[in-house]
Amino acid sequence: MKEVSGGKGTARTGTAAVKSKMGGNGAEWSSCSRFFSFMVSVLLLAGSGLMVDALRFEVPAASTKCLAEDIQPNVLVLGDYSVVSAGDASHRITVKVTSPYGQQLYFQDSVQSGQFGFTTKEGGSYMACFWMQNAPPSLTISVDLDWKTGAAAKDWDDIAKKDKLEGMELELRRLEEEIEAIHSEMLYLKDREKEMRDLNETTNSRVAWFSIMSLFICLSVAGWQLWHLKSFFERKKLL
Repeated sequence: MKEVSGGKGTARTGTAAVKSKMGGNGAEWSSCSRFFSFMVSVLLLAGSGLMVDALRFEVPAASTKCLAEDIQPNVLVLGDYSVVSAGDASHRITVKVTSPYGQQLYFQDSVQSGQFGFTTKEGGSYMACFWMQNAPPSLTISVDLDWKTGAAAKDWDDIAKKDKLEGMELELRRLEEEIEAIHSEMLYLKDREKEMRDLNETTNSRVAWFSIMSLFICLSVAGWQLWHLKSFFERKKLL
């Protein structure tokens, strides 16, 4: 330990130490700020990656094209579709959206574009089917479908105006919704996995008991046949 003599020298040394400490805290704060900015950037990229892009597919005249997505209950679903190439503008499509139990949620006949939206009541596979009626067999059209669920289906411009959110506040609000949706989806998948595991265990248990009963019945029939043959030979005095 180095001793410093003199009041002024001591004061200068103390001031330098305070400045050094403040400089260290400033460096730490700058590092934390950079780390926070990096994490926000990563979350923004992740949030933008969660948005559903439009899907383009072909619909032949002689078949039906169906797309399905497994969605949990109480989730907002929004879909926009449009015919992008049909050769002849008179060719249109018929669209039907059904729930996991076959309930019709949306139906439009002979349209070139449209939008459907609903809130799911039960979890499962929701299906959207597209087909053409009275079209030439060789005709194939292309359809764009923008299927959004959860936070991606919300009107964020309207939310920003209603809640007076701007810039980073809006992005953080959107990211919060996306994270909650991901967490809810993980819990839903966990519950579905548990249901499937319980079903598999129940099925395996039933198969095992059925195998044991089948073996017991086979042994019983074999024993009865041996007893019957023994009784027959004894009556014939062959034994």
